[in-house]
Amino acid sequence: MRHDHLITSKQLTRGDIETILDRAAEIDADPSAVADRHTNTLLGLLFFEPSTRTKMSFETAMKRLGGDVVDMGSVESSSVKKGETLADTVRVIEGYTDALVLRHPKQGSATMASEFVDVPLVNAGDGAGHHPSQTMLDLYTIRENAGLDDLTIGIMGDLKYGRTVHSLAHALTNFDAQQHFISPESLRLPREVVYDLHQEDGGAGIREHESLEEVLPSLDVLYVTRIQRERFPDEQEYQKVAGEYQIGSETLEAAGDDLTIMHPLPRVDEIAPEIDETDHAAYFDQAHNGVPVRMALLDLLLSDDGAADRLGGGSDE
Repeated sequence: MRHDHLITSKQLTRGDIETILDRAAEIDADPSAVADRHTNTLLGLLFFEPSTRTKMSFETAMKRLGGDVVDMGSVESSSVKKGETLADTVRVIEGYTDALVLRHPKQGSATMASEFVDVPLVNAGDGAGHHPSQTMLDLYTIRENAGLDDLTIGIMGDLKYGRTVHSLAHALTNFDAQQHFISPESLRLPREVVYDLHQEDGGAGIREHESLEEVLPSLDVLYVTRIQRERFPDEQEYQKVAGEYQIGSETLEAAGDDLTIMHPLPRVDEIAPEIDETDHAAYFDQAHNGVPVRMALLDLLLSDDGAADRLGGGSDE
């Protein structure tokens, strides 16, 4: 089998995405059917940034497939502190494992690292770039709650630095979704991302807003992200926009009864705890979906039946 890497959602077609989601649904329905599928397989975890959900769900996924993991550990306790390059690190750990999962603060790092290894490498977040496995669990959650066809979605919060947003937006162009991007002016989608989205879907489904009110009644899904306080030079400016981008029970009075609210987590105060008990909240299910979806991804990338050849044709653009 030719080993493939998963670097960005841009490399995946609608057919690729549906293959992943269908496999995840099969695994979700009967996890025991794949419990010994990858016995003696080792997954290497290289996390240069903190992570809870992504790291633990990849570890859980590999173990539920019958394999195990080896973990580089913290940057402070690794040879990175001695000046070892990322290229050397991945080449060394490749020799111990059958696949790698990499999170790194520098955009483009996963693409670079994939050029030095022959085992499958999954990008678990590269700075403000992409996070394709998060996108797959997001799409799985959307499909379960609202369906992916004829979808109208609002994506709100930090759109400038949010890699989950960038990945999801690209993937949704495969489904002709109507995408409404809601953010303060200072945190709008990067212009290069907007340009790419217009190229991918002709721009018909892309709209930008500063206010949620004007689009909320029409939304099937509201995808909320944290506005990052550290990006603002002035605390008062942060407080001004943060207060405008919070979801509480009053906010939802204008929403449709079937609105699904999602969040990649962690949240701070952008979704009030009172929303957790409503039928709108899907963000904890979203996090839990990380296990079957990442089981499906690992299964496809590691299988010897050629399945990985169908995922993006090996492209890592």
